[in-house]
Amino acid sequence: MQHLIVLFGDQLSFDLPSLSHVPKESSLVFMCEVSQEARYVPHHKKKIAFIFSAMRHFKDALIQKGYQVLYRSIDDADNQGSFYKELCVLVQSHSFSSIIVTHPGEYRVLEMLQTLKKNISIPLTILEDTRFLCGLDEFNSFAAEKKQLRMEYFYRYMRKKHAILVTNNQPEGGQWNFDASNRQPLKDSVVIPHHTTFQADAISQEVIRLVNALFPDHFGDIAPFYFAVTHEQAKEVLKVFISERLPLFGRYQDAMKQEEAWLFHSHISFYLNCGLLNPKECIDAAVNAYYSGSAPLSSVEGFVRQLLGWREFIRGIYWLKMPNYQQLNALSATRPLPSFFWTGETDMNCLKQALQETKTYAYNHHIQRLMILGNFLLLTGIAPQYVQEWYLSVYADAYEWVELPNVMGMILYADNGLFASKPYAASGAYIHRMSNYCKSCRYNVKEHVGPTACPFNYLYWNFIHSNTNVLSKNPRMRMIYNSLSRQSSDKTSAMITQSTHFLDQLC
Repeated sequence: MQHLIVLFGDQLSFDLPSLSHVPKESSLVFMCEVSQEARYVPHHKKKIAFIFSAMRHFKDALIQKGYQVLYRSIDDADNQGSFYKELCVLVQSHSFSSIIVTHPGEYRVLEMLQTLKKNISIPLTILEDTRFLCGLDEFNSFAAEKKQLRMEYFYRYMRKKHAILVTNNQPEGGQWNFDASNRQPLKDSVVIPHHTTFQADAISQEVIRLVNALFPDHFGDIAPFYFAVTHEQAKEVLKVFISERLPLFGRYQDAMKQEEAWLFHSHISFYLNCGLLNPKECIDAAVNAYYSGSAPLSSVEGFVRQLLGWREFIRGIYWLKMPNYQQLNALSATRPLPSFFWTGETDMNCLKQALQETKTYAYNHHIQRLMILGNFLLLTGIAPQYVQEWYLSVYADAYEWVELPNVMGMILYADNGLFASKPYAASGAYIHRMSNYCKSCRYNVKEHVGPTACPFNYLYWNFIHSNTNVLSKNPRMRMIYNSLSRQSSDKTSAMITQSTHFLDQLC
């Protein structure tokens, strides 16, 4: 009897433990495009097309390696529309000896597998996802020993454990973190490398046709379609980043520039999160660039921190705190999501730029996500469930395990500082310092009240005032509240009044 190996759309890796757990000769690999996965939030059309195309290319690669693969396309007449129904039909129609799955990335999928396990008569084995560098049990043990969960200490633990940029248990360059060197605004004279793109082949073109036909009302532009959809193409994206962007990545990783979506970022999160790249190969490539002298330590350390530190830490937080984590709302935010988050129609130029790029590319870099879009959603008190859905819907690299903790902990402070020491709230001054958006905005970033005042300015102080009961006891907020107390009551009152009017008009 055959073993059934189930692969999900974010498990497009040859080194999955489920693929090596049993001989390929006695196994059937099952992959499925299902409507439920594409519709449980209104995913960006480009995101759906990317994942389906990458899945189809991976299916062909598995067959070339000698695997027997059963693949359900979304337009197959007998497609059941959900993984659970598909697996039930398979189990009933075949005499499998077991089902083997690599641990899924999302809690709801794990729940589905656990329900399936209870309702079938054959064994179902869930193997640890070894593509991550920190196992879930290991992270839980790390967290249990800490009074506060802070990424920096986890990151140092991971650096030492994996001996990355470490000599004799000490950090390369004498310090663990070069973040202070990674906050320079982008000068106009800096030449930005071209974004690595690929032409859509016949498989991608067919998927694009299907997505346009089946999901016409979903958010986003499906063209231009530029993604890497194979391991070879993803490796090319990594290679170009290491040679062309990494040297200046650290210096400009927080910078923003109008009509420049890609800048010096790696653009590999799409491929890491679906399995076309392995995090260790990306880390090794960056570290080798440092030791060969082709990239500075500040850039390489900043990149390693994102993968070895932040990415692993966020995944650990997700599985440590689910399922209750998604219900938290420490700041009692209740407003609905503004409609312009779907249209991009706003006079606030920084928001308009970020939203238009989201619609076109299914991508923003992390500072746009956090300090433009996220900052606005935090200051205006948008309810966490709406923010979660939006971030999960619009980005091609978004999966719940990475989206949810970033939204709840970093963007909204909805978990009351579980791992972020303070809210990431800012006035217009930060945006002005790190971008050129303000030059083309009808609002004046230096004004705090009045018809042309930057909304970020008065919304910031309204947020600080409105959340005094929750935030004033935070040691890292003490300076802010001291500044608030020194403001004239007239100025504070005027900003609160203008914020109230702005929020009443928000829809």
